[in-house]
Amino acid sequence: MSTIGQEDVLNALREVSEPVSGRDLVAAGMISGVAVRDGNVQFSIEINPAHADAMEPVRKAAEKRVAALSGVLSVTAILTAEAQQAGGNGGPSGGARGRASGQAPGPGGGRRAALPEGVKAIVAVASGKGGVGKSTTATNLALALAAGGRKVGLLDADVYGPSQPRMMGIQGRPESPDGKVLLPMENYGIKVMSIGFLVGEDQPVIWRGPMVMGALQQMLGDVAWGELDVLLVDMPPGTGDAQLTMSQNVPLAGAIIVSTPQDIALLDARKGLNMFRKVDVPVFGIIENMSYFVCPACGHQSDIFGHGGARDEASKLGCDFLGEVPLDMAIRTTSDSGHPIVVSDPDSPHAKAYLEIAERISDKLGGSAGEARPAPRIVIN
Repeated sequence: MSTIGQEDVLNALREVSEPVSGRDLVAAGMISGVAVRDGNVQFSIEINPAHADAMEPVRKAAEKRVAALSGVLSVTAILTAEAQQAGGNGGPSGGARGRASGQAPGPGGGRRAALPEGVKAIVAVASGKGGVGKSTTATNLALALAAGGRKVGLLDADVYGPSQPRMMGIQGRPESPDGKVLLPMENYGIKVMSIGFLVGEDQPVIWRGPMVMGALQQMLGDVAWGELDVLLVDMPPGTGDAQLTMSQNVPLAGAIIVSTPQDIALLDARKGLNMFRKVDVPVFGIIENMSYFVCPACGHQSDIFGHGGARDEASKLGCDFLGEVPLDMAIRTTSDSGHPIVVSDPDSPHAKAYLEIAERISDKLGGSAGEARPAPRIVIN
């Protein structure tokens, strides 16, 4: 296999012109974020958002041209807008608001993303802050839903800190038979997509906000998910650009908030819950993770982070309490090893906690799992 580099990619892109000025993409200064790793190529095309529709064929042409290079296995091109610039050309425009290929415009815009073909419902697993075990929870909930008979997919939306390749015990890279749509990776009967499949585990993703949002849209829409009853989205922590992008542009059936019992975590969980409510996404409920610790030697229960805080918070906020999961070494070690506890020890009390929570989530999806909910519109007062 031939080895390609950034200059090879740029030379190929010099053969693709943009329609406004007629210049090639490189001469127009529209190419950024070129990354080449093991035959997988990524780059961004910076545009004026007013020309987004006209630039979509250019994006596809750029992908096709780079895909023709010897040694290229996959190509991902993203349309991004850095700023607004009156009367500008097809190149970078001024401001921080951006739009990626296939992404719906902001408030007052027209197009909204639809459910990916074959996917009946999308549910976000979120947290107000990092370190509360959200990804571990998402992994085990996906497996628990599958154990209950659902066809499940798992999208790792934490671009800066992807966890699912390791937790789901998946190595390798997704294939793209036609160079346009990626096939998800799979293990334990769960279809998985993560930016972690495309970059090394120790390689940082250094992308600006619009690039992240474009990548999320493409990992959702340019993946052949097949027939799924539910696609769980392991959201990045917090309430930033990525969360708003998913909440605004994706027809979420609902959101699940993961928190630990202590006050500081619950404060952030409250912010996350209120964010979903403001963008009209139903909140299925709150899960209390690391709820208590049972000493394996003497059986004494210690409430290391407190206990019951999430249940009380759910009551105050008027949402359901979905259940509690203990702090236990087995949950951590099985997740780190790629053999989550729901599949490695399904009869353990910890696995049963996830299975009970999954049953409550499944009840909320009910028969409506196949009904597409229109994407909400954000209104900023």
